[in-house]
Amino acid sequence: MSQHYSLPIEGMTCASCSTRLEKMLRATPGVAEATVNLASERASVSGEVALDAVLTTIQRAGFDVPERTLDLNVLGMTCASCVGRVEKALLKVAGVTAVEVNLASESARVHTRLDAEIEPLLAALLRAGFDGIARENQAGIASTDTMSAKQDRERLALMLSITLSLPLVLPMLAELFGAHWMLPGWLQLALATPVQFVFGARFYRAGWKAARAGSGNMDLLVALGTSAAYFLSLWLLLSGHSTHLYFEAAAVVITLVLLGKWLESRAKRQTTEAIRALQALRPETARLRTADGEREIPINQLRVNDIVIVRPGERIPADGVLAEGVSHIDEALITGESLPVAKSPGAVLIGGSVNGEGLIALRTTAVGAQTALARIIELVENAQARKAPIQHLVDQVAAVFVPAVLVIALLTLLGWGFAVGDWQQAILNAVAVLVIACPCALGLATPTAIMAGTGVAAKHGILIRDAEALEIAHRVQVVTFDKTGTLTQGKPTLAAIESGSDGALAIAAALQTGSEHPLAHAVVLAAHDLTLPTATGVKAEAGRGIRGSVEGRDYALGSLRWMGELGFDTATLTTQAATHQAQGHTVSWLAEIAATPKLLALFAFGDTPRPEAHTAIAALKVAGIRPVLLTGDHAASAAAIAARLGIEDVRAEVLPADKARIVTELHAAYGTVAMVGDGINDAPALAAADVGIAMGSGTDVAMGAAGITLMQTDPRRVMDAIDISRRTTAKIRQNLFWAFIYNLIGIPLAAAGLLNPVIAGAAMAFSSVSVVTNALLLKHWRGRQV
Repeated sequence: MSQHYSLPIEGMTCASCSTRLEKMLRATPGVAEATVNLASERASVSGEVALDAVLTTIQRAGFDVPERTLDLNVLGMTCASCVGRVEKALLKVAGVTAVEVNLASESARVHTRLDAEIEPLLAALLRAGFDGIARENQAGIASTDTMSAKQDRERLALMLSITLSLPLVLPMLAELFGAHWMLPGWLQLALATPVQFVFGARFYRAGWKAARAGSGNMDLLVALGTSAAYFLSLWLLLSGHSTHLYFEAAAVVITLVLLGKWLESRAKRQTTEAIRALQALRPETARLRTADGEREIPINQLRVNDIVIVRPGERIPADGVLAEGVSHIDEALITGESLPVAKSPGAVLIGGSVNGEGLIALRTTAVGAQTALARIIELVENAQARKAPIQHLVDQVAAVFVPAVLVIALLTLLGWGFAVGDWQQAILNAVAVLVIACPCALGLATPTAIMAGTGVAAKHGILIRDAEALEIAHRVQVVTFDKTGTLTQGKPTLAAIESGSDGALAIAAALQTGSEHPLAHAVVLAAHDLTLPTATGVKAEAGRGIRGSVEGRDYALGSLRWMGELGFDTATLTTQAATHQAQGHTVSWLAEIAATPKLLALFAFGDTPRPEAHTAIAALKVAGIRPVLLTGDHAASAAAIAARLGIEDVRAEVLPADKARIVTELHAAYGTVAMVGDGINDAPALAAADVGIAMGSGTDVAMGAAGITLMQTDPRRVMDAIDISRRTTAKIRQNLFWAFIYNLIGIPLAAAGLLNPVIAGAAMAFSSVSVVTNALLLKHWRGRQV
C-alpha cells in the first residue's frame, strides 16, 4: 500500500545537504518519489515504504526529524482498560512514537515525527470507540463552562435515576424492620426500564464500543451485569414467577454507579485546581503607555519593551522590570512567598503577581509563552501529563483485568448452575462478579495522586517537571549543594585587595565588565568610581576564571589552581590568601601573562550564608539525609562555610565536569542523590543526579537540567520537595493497595455468592471515589518548613 510522508528535517545547512538527502531517500527500497526542500526544511516521500525505513535513511544521512507533541482531550474513558485501548489506537497512527494517556484529566499527549496533524489521531480514537478534541486551553483540561454544563446534565440524570429507583429499593429496606411487601411486578418493570435503557444508555454505548474494538471496560461489565438481572426479572414476570424479581438490583446498581461517577467527576476536578488557579492569574488586558496616552489592549498584543501601567490591586500582565514607582507585590501563588515583597525601580516583576498599594510602570521583558507564569503552567502540565514509572505495572494489570473478570463471571455462572442447579442464583452471583469488579480505581490510583501532589507543590513554589522526578525524590539519601547562590546569598562583596599594583582593581573590572558571575559583579561594583580601560579578547575558562587583553597586555583572573596550571608563582601572597580563606572568603588571583609572568593582586570576596541555610541542613539530617557541599571554591573557604552550616562532607575546588563525576560516585556509595544548584556550571551535575533541584533565582540552563525547580531562593524548600514526594508516593501506594485488595477480596466473595448485586454495585461505585478522595488529602499539605 502506497504511503505519503511529509517530514520536517533538522540539520540541513546548504544545497548539497538537501541534494544528498534526496538522493539517499530515492535509493531507499520502496520509495517511488522523494523531494527535499531546503527553504522549508522539509522532505516529501511517497511509495510502498514504512516510516521507520525513511527515518533510518534520514538519520544515516546525518540529519534528524524532530519530535513534536499534540495534546488531546479524550472523551469516553471510564477506567484503566480504556487508557490502554486509547494508547494502542494512537500508537498505530503513522509517525507516532509515544503516547501518554491520563485518565484523571481525560487527556492524551501524543509524540509524533510527522507533521502535527490532528485528523489521523481523531480518526484512530473514533475507531477505538472514543471521541477526541484538541485541548481547549494550555492545561489540556476542559473549560469551566464546559465542565459545569456536563456536571449539570449528569446531576439531572442522577436525580431522575434516584427518583425512579427509590420505590424499588424501599421494600428491601422495609424487610430489615420485619415488613414484607413489594410493588406489583409491572410497576417494577415500569420504574426500572427507563433507568436501565435511558440513564444506563451510556454504559451500553461505551460497552459496545469497547466490545467492537475487541476490548472491554467498566461500562461493559456494568451493562452485562445489569442486563442479566433485568432480563432475568423480565422472564420471571412474563412466565408468571413474579415472587422474586430483581429489577431493583439492576436499577439500583446503575444509580449507584452513576452516583459514584458523579462524585468521582467532582473530585477529579479538584485535582486540576492548581492549574486553573495559575491560569486565572493571567489578566485579559493590559494598560499600555503610548505617545498618545494610556490605552487598554488585549494581553496577547503586548510586546517586549512596552511600558505598562499597573494600578493598585491589579495583576501584573507580563514579566518585566519596574520602571517607575514603588510598591509591595504579592507573589504568593507563583513563588509560594507568603508576604508581599517590596519593589523599587529596577526590581524584577513576575507576570500574574498582584500589585499592592502603589501605581507603577513596568518595562516588559517577556510576554506570552515566554513569561515565568506560562513556563510554570507548562511545567505543572507536563508533570501531570506524564506517567510515573509505577504506572506501567498498573497498565499491564489493566490490560488483562476485564477479560479475566468476564472469565470469572462465566465460571461463576456455570459453576453455580451445574453444581447447585439453581440457575437463578447462578445468574445473580455472576452479576455480582461483573458489578463489583472495578478497573476505575486501578486507573485513577496513580494519576490523581500525581496531579494532586504536583498541584499543591506548585502552590508552594515547588515546580516538579515530571512524574518520574516526583517518584524518585522520596528515595533521596544524599543532597549535594552548590555553595554560591544556593547556600549563600549569592551576592558576594569585595572584602579586600592584596595588591602590589595600583591599577589592579581597574584591570580586573575591565576584564569582568559584562560577566554574569557573582564575583564579577562584586569587582565591577567596587570599581564604580574608577575610569575603566577597554578589555578585548575576553574569554571565560569554565571553572577556572577569565582572560583577556587590557591596553595591549594579556591578563588572567581566576582560581589558585588555574594560576598553577598557567605557571604563576603565588608564593608572595600565599600567607594573605590563607588568612582570608580561613575567614571563609573566596580568593581570586590577577596575573599578567607576559614573557616574565607577574602576579599582580589577590582579591578576597565575602559571601554570607542564607539565614535559612542552617535550618535546611538540620532538617535534612533529621530526615536521615546526608548533606554534601560541592563547590569550585578553595577548600579553606568551603570548609569555613560548611562548618557554620553543619555540613561535614565537603568537596571543594571541583571543576564543573568533575561535579557530575562526584555525583555519580556519591550515588554508587550512598544511593539516590539529589543535586541543588543555580548556575550554568551546575547543569552537568544537575543532569547527572537522580533528581536535579534548581533554585528559581538561577539560570535557564540550570532550570532546564533540573527535574524540580524551587521558585523561592530558600534552601529549606529542598526538604519540602522531598517531603511532598514522600507523601505523594505514599498516596500512590495506598491507592494501589486499596484498588488491588478491593478486587482481590470483592471478586471471590461475589463468586462465592456472599454479595448481593446491590451491595456489590455500591462497593464498586465508591471504590474509585475513595481513591480520588484519598489523593485529594494532599491538598492540605503545607510543607515541613515555616
